[in-house]
Amino acid sequence: LLAVSDELDEAELAALKFLCRGQVPSGRLEAVRSPHDLFEALREKGRLEAGNLAFLRELLYCIGRIDLLVAHLGSSREQVERELRAPGGARLPPLRYWLFQLSEDVTADELMYFKLLLVNELPKSKLTHETTMLDILTEMEKKGLLGKDNLSMLKSLCEKINISLWNRFEDGLNLFGQEEMHITEEERGSTGCHEGHLVSSVAPDPPGSFNDSSQLLEAYKMTSRPCGVCLILNNHNFAEAREGVLKHKHMKDRNGTDVDAAALMKVFSKLHFRVEEHKDLTADGIRTVLESFQSKDHEDKDCFVCCILSHGKKGIIYGVDGQEVPIRELTTSFTAQNCNSLAGKPKVFFIQACQGDAFHKGVTIETDSGEQDSSVEQDERFQLDCIPAEPDFLLGMATLQDYVSYRSPREGTWYIQALCQHLEYSCPRGEDVLTILTAVNEEVSRKTCERGTKKQMPQPSFTLTKRLIFPVN
Repeated sequence: LLAVSDELDEAELAALKFLCRGQVPSGRLEAVRSPHDLFEALREKGRLEAGNLAFLRELLYCIGRIDLLVAHLGSSREQVERELRAPGGARLPPLRYWLFQLSEDVTADELMYFKLLLVNELPKSKLTHETTMLDILTEMEKKGLLGKDNLSMLKSLCEKINISLWNRFEDGLNLFGQEEMHITEEERGSTGCHEGHLVSSVAPDPPGSFNDSSQLLEAYKMTSRPCGVCLILNNHNFAEAREGVLKHKHMKDRNGTDVDAAALMKVFSKLHFRVEEHKDLTADGIRTVLESFQSKDHEDKDCFVCCILSHGKKGIIYGVDGQEVPIRELTTSFTAQNCNSLAGKPKVFFIQACQGDAFHKGVTIETDSGEQDSSVEQDERFQLDCIPAEPDFLLGMATLQDYVSYRSPREGTWYIQALCQHLEYSCPRGEDVLTILTAVNEEVSRKTCERGTKKQMPQPSFTLTKRLIFPVN
């Protein structure tokens, strides 16, 4: 316990204290100033006992400190997930867990909005610059504004700020559905559970876990630090294309692309990648940069990620000079034959570019096709075949072949923004990248412009042979 407490920081202690509300008397919890104090309080209440550290394993799993499970408790993510799936294995109330997850999802801007909307409900001293989302949820509970049977204010706040926060929170609670029940006094005596807890007669899979069949599928090794390189090719200024290529005289600059690049840089830095950005590259410049990374030694790395933000059409992307680069040419540079130090390791490409000029019926903002109108070249029969015919490649396309993709000059592209948000939300929960990309598909497919009815459908394709899980801790 001492070894574990020494490796927990202040924010993690705050998370653990929030999760332990209801396990430890409020007064005792308020007096906790260190992880050691918290463990002592839990020991006093019989939650930590010699030979039985299941509750501690659950807490560390919830805050994403899998490394401490392995290093100090001799356990693993998979073992804890099996414990939590067993009847009575989960000791935290579902509401407590999902309130914590909600706090993890809230961005800095959203936190500010929560504070503004609660200015008449909570003391100003509790809504300072230092106040966290966990602090807000705790104060709401203390004031009787939030509880097991009182979620209406939280729902109202989420609907005003970001409805997806509430949707994820509600989906999490719905995992328990009809299995959720209040325990009786008799059952409480036999299980040692505390009053007000919700338990499951048949425990569902813990969030972020995998069912037994997928557990059998091996995951790629992702333990190197840094895990690998995340290369961002960010094309914004297409003045050279407008001046030099007649058919591109109406090709627009890609306003908003720097918002995407910043989001990618933020999330992949958190995932232990060394991020490198190259801006406004010509077609030859794109080739040169990719060739330089192809020739590097990746022996001590576990993965390679390349994010390309540009104009494009079927199977190609444009350099800022308006010249074409086939996507397959770029991905093929990293086959086992061409880059042996990445053999057997995942090579991931995220392409934000149009793949044609057709529209999904169904935005009156900019597209990434680079074309002036929406006419489709009927005589073009390019077969989109961008992944090399060998294992370990993943290609995430912003849109299907033949179709455009959409970009807001202020907020970035639908695809990259959704991708970054889902990576940041789901990677700490241990979800694999294909599951995450499915969620991205679902979110982007539901988007429409306020003034239009056109839509977008991303398309991942892959030759992965193992689960790809980007590490957080």
